[in-house]
Amino acid sequence: MNAVGARATRVGERAVLVELAGGEETEAFHAELLRRRAAGTLPAVREIVPAARTVLIDGVADPDRLAAELPGWEVGPLPARVGAAVGIPVRYDGPDLAEVATLWGVSVEAAVRIHTAAEFRVAFCGFAPGFGYLTGLDERYEVPRRATPRTAVPAGSVALAGPYTGVYPRSSPGGWQLIGTTDTVLWDTGREPVALLAPGTRVRFTEAGATKEGGR
Repeated sequence: MNAVGARATRVGERAVLVELAGGEETEAFHAELLRRRAAGTLPAVREIVPAARTVLIDGVADPDRLAAELPGWEVGPLPARVGAAVGIPVRYDGPDLAEVATLWGVSVEAAVRIHTAAEFRVAFCGFAPGFGYLTGLDERYEVPRRATPRTAVPAGSVALAGPYTGVYPRSSPGGWQLIGTTDTVLWDTGREPVALLAPGTRVRFTEAGATKEGGR
């Protein structure tokens, strides 16, 4: 595909915001930016920040020129996922697991198998330090946010909303559907890198033993 449908706008003194048609196009465009930066064919930039349907390119010497060039780029499909995926063991004990299974039209056991069979990719990060928005489930498994958000979601909660899976790195309010919990630390200032998940990271969820009462 190409980036002809992309809209590139200068933002402030040194940044360009690129708007794309959807999540897949955004991931592919972000991957192309990283490829060109690694190859030395992208003008020097300070930061590349993907979101759901936009990519912010910051620290550009000539943002007007880059904004004019970007829509004409040829952008290939997402590159093949190579290397080991980050493994996140999950206790599928979330209070919303049974409801998610019902929405999917399957048993709780089948819902767990569907989630652990998928290979995920971090599309972008945000909301809280260490929180990644992971794509990988088929679109038929998209679920709505809860009608009433919870005032406190425990750290380590594995959750679904729309096309995304996420893991709460710390306790916070949230309206996602909670399907499990993990002890994996997503954000650790004493670790390098601090964030376990970054855009483009491959992720696999595995079932970690028996679940608590109220889950499976």
